[in-house]
Amino acid sequence: MGRAAAIRPLPPDPGVPSLTDPSLVALTGATGFIGGAVLSHLAGARWPVRALYRLRAGRTPPTLPGVEWVAGDLGDADSLRALVAGTDAVIHCAGAVRGARRDRFDRINAEGAGNLARAAARLPRAPRFLLLSSLAAREPELSPYAASKRLAERAVEATALRWTVLRPPAVYGPGERELRPLFRAVARGMAPLPAGGAGRFSLLHVDDLAKAVLRWLAADSGYGRIFELDDGHAGGYDWDAVLTVAGSVLRKGGRVRRVAVPMPLLRVAAYANLAAATLCGYDPMLTPGKLREISHPDWLCDSHDFAEATGWRAEVGLEEGLARAYGNPEP
Repeated sequence: MGRAAAIRPLPPDPGVPSLTDPSLVALTGATGFIGGAVLSHLAGARWPVRALYRLRAGRTPPTLPGVEWVAGDLGDADSLRALVAGTDAVIHCAGAVRGARRDRFDRINAEGAGNLARAAARLPRAPRFLLLSSLAAREPELSPYAASKRLAERAVEATALRWTVLRPPAVYGPGERELRPLFRAVARGMAPLPAGGAGRFSLLHVDDLAKAVLRWLAADSGYGRIFELDDGHAGGYDWDAVLTVAGSVLRKGGRVRRVAVPMPLLRVAAYANLAAATLCGYDPMLTPGKLREISHPDWLCDSHDFAEATGWRAEVGLEEGLARAYGNPEP
């Protein structure tokens, strides 16, 4: 059974809007990290959902109350029509985070978002549309991924839909894979990080992002706007601050040694990984573009505008969030 089988409805949360009418929500990315969290919160709040999933060997979508599954992908016009038909809202979480080729990012992220938005816009009663983008879209010149996320936003903006775009920063939580290796290393007392990394960044726990989606559904506002989200920590974080909190949570206050990895070495590794991925056909995480993203000095953002539009506030602080996500790191 595939990873999606682990998704289950969350118990009702008094801080999360629940269903007030039988509005059907279409969801993509429901078998992924962020989309799976959104699905759990939607099911827990009793929103009826129609979710898209890709057919793969060994993947069986879970049976959840009020959730209908549609097999297909973002390039399949028939499955997209089936997904959005009769819906009140479309929430687009699906996308490619890692890859070796620009055309793959553009096809999945940009063209996929455009295909879905146009399918929704063709309906006699077009649903409202929420695109979960990325803060990387703010700096599209950094990487093929960042550029593809900005193109996805433009594809949605070009429709006549009532659209909203959310740009979360780095999102962490249970089931997240990209930061897990770092925090497993922290649990052992060391943190390999790029040398000279002095930038500041915002963070967001995946449960707060999912609750932001439900708040948008309930508020029925914020259309035609791009919102950035964060956890409300003034001034964001640097790596020293994160490691201090992580050491407290994962090592019970024990020392965490920061291991500075020289940038030239990381560049060599990134280019080598990209070449190997191109040759062997796998999707790499560490690439020259991803390294430019990591070393960018300013990934700070502020949720004020979204809070004003919807009433949402982040609830999970870094200490609690790290404990939830990595409190029992894998050996």
